[in-house]
Amino acid sequence: MRWILSLAMVFMIGELSAQDTPTVVVHKDPRVDLLVKKHIEYNELATREARRFVQGFRILIISTNDRTKANDAKIKVYTNFPELKAYMMYQSPNYKLKVGNFKSQKEADDYLKRIQPYFPSSVYIIRDTIEVNPDKSGELDK
Repeated sequence: MRWILSLAMVFMIGELSAQDTPTVVVHKDPRVDLLVKKHIEYNELATREARRFVQGFRILIISTNDRTKANDAKIKVYTNFPELKAYMMYQSPNYKLKVGNFKSQKEADDYLKRIQPYFPSSVYIIRDTIEVNPDKSGELDK
């Protein structure tokens, strides 16, 4: 008798699992897709600036408390090395002029040898946060 009941249970369970399972239909508002797309665009814009800066090297041309000397050095860099981007910053009491966006120290060293004749005193390579693509105006991505 138990055997017949067990066989009947197995048969009933088999019948239940053999039936088609109900399908779930989701009715999604199309505005959700627009919100997801806007969120992706926002994240792209927000992280683009962070991806633009990496650790690299620059050449420190001058560190002086005389702004005129710093501006003259900047003009000399732009005249002789137009492909390099110059960065002048003021850290009280000094003006510092740095040039280039070099990913490796070897790249910076190659330019250092070319720059030293123009600035014989204390030109050296420093670690700095550089711009990966400073702008699209045709400057070299160094």
